[in-house]
Amino acid sequence: MQEHLSIDLLWWISVVELPALATLFGLVWRNRSGMEKAIEKNHHIAEFNASQIREALAAYKLEVAKSYASLTYLNAVEKRLTEHLLRIEKKLDRKGEN
Repeated sequence: MQEHLSIDLLWWISVVELPALATLFGLVWRNRSGMEKAIEKNHHIAEFNASQIREALAAYKLEVAKSYASLTYLNAVEKRLTEHLLRIEKKLDRKGEN
């Protein structure tokens, strides 16, 4: 009986367990390699998107630097407007006196 049990056990291991384990190993291996490829692909996509964002940000900064007035220019405009308003005020004061 003991010999029959060991033969059945060996038969079960060789016919059922080994192919099942080999299949599971193959599935895990394929899944792992697929995940590595997907991670690499996502890494390249992220790098590409980051470079596009950096280029867009640099272009935006350049546009802002070109289109916005400088502080010295704004001060000069404010000074000119103030002078004009003061002249208008003086003219109105003279008209009011007459």
